[in-house]
Amino acid sequence: MSLSASPVPQTGIPGVYHSTFESLRLGSSSQNIVSGLPRFWNSLNFKKDMEFMGITVLFLDENVNSVIYGFIPARRANHYMPSLKACSIVKVDSFEVARCSSMYKITDHQFLIRIISPTIIDEVITSAPQTISSHN
Repeated sequence: MSLSASPVPQTGIPGVYHSTFESLRLGSSSQNIVSGLPRFWNSLNFKKDMEFMGITVLFLDENVNSVIYGFIPARRANHYMPSLKACSIVKVDSFEVARCSSMYKITDHQFLIRIISPTIIDEVITSAPQTISSHN
């Protein structure tokens, strides 16, 4: 596994460069990813009267067939909700990477992406490839 954070071109999207999931580094930085966004959902705390905790987002890297999840805290949910569109491809800039706790682990990836105040989520293309799909 490469620990280099060198940006790589996204095939088929001229001028869009990003880090791969394998090159993510722990902590907050200016790293970015380009990813499929197949699905997202509200996260609720069942022990606290269904309190809204935030939004859980799945990010898909089709090039290496890898999925990593992200989390948008409740206090930032309204800001980022308009940027979330299931089955889209997004570029995510300036986020935090943390180790994934085994208690909350929903993917095989060792890290999770935390959406923080400087994070920018932009849709890259309007129609995702047919290999990205949202399932109920």
